[in-house]
Amino acid sequence: MSVLAALFGVQTEANRQRDFARQSPLPFIVVGVVLIVLFVLSLMALVQWVLPA
Repeated sequence: MSVLAALFGVQTEANRQRDFARQSPLPFIVVGVVLIVLFVLSLMALVQWVLPA
């Protein structure tokens, strides 16, 4: 949820402090990359649906 909130720019300061206190940033990086890929794929699907070839 922290990654999703950060993507929308609504991350609270308390959650940001909690996230940066963790040892490994790897889970946040992986979730962020997955969400960005899903976002791009959904945009591509939307464009294909609106503009049929």
